[in-house]
Amino acid sequence: MNGRASSIFSFGIQGGIAADTKIIDALQLAVRLVNIGDAKTLACHPATTTHRQLNPEEMERAGVSADLVRLSVGLKHIDDILADIDQALASATMPTLMTFCRKLRGT
Repeated sequence: MNGRASSIFSFGIQGGIAADTKIIDALQLAVRLVNIGDAKTLACHPATTTHRQLNPEEMERAGVSADLVRLSVGLKHIDDILADIDQALASATMPTLMTFCRKLRGT
């Protein structure tokens, strides 16, 4: 990575855990794993994975909400990563985030 760190994006999905699961399941390029900072693009739902042992108050203090998705961007071409996110969001009918991804891609 030429001394550069990968990026981690955290965002919430309206619709909570059900919507998060649908989007993460629809990703084709990104892998569902709980570790971050890999060469692969990874997606995880912290409330049901890395932070599942916390009670609601502890989750809130940790900044983890039920609708939070973390996406660790890997080394694949950004257009491929954004296309994967775009199709996953489309499968969950999330037009606002789809528009955001398209703006990032310049399409």
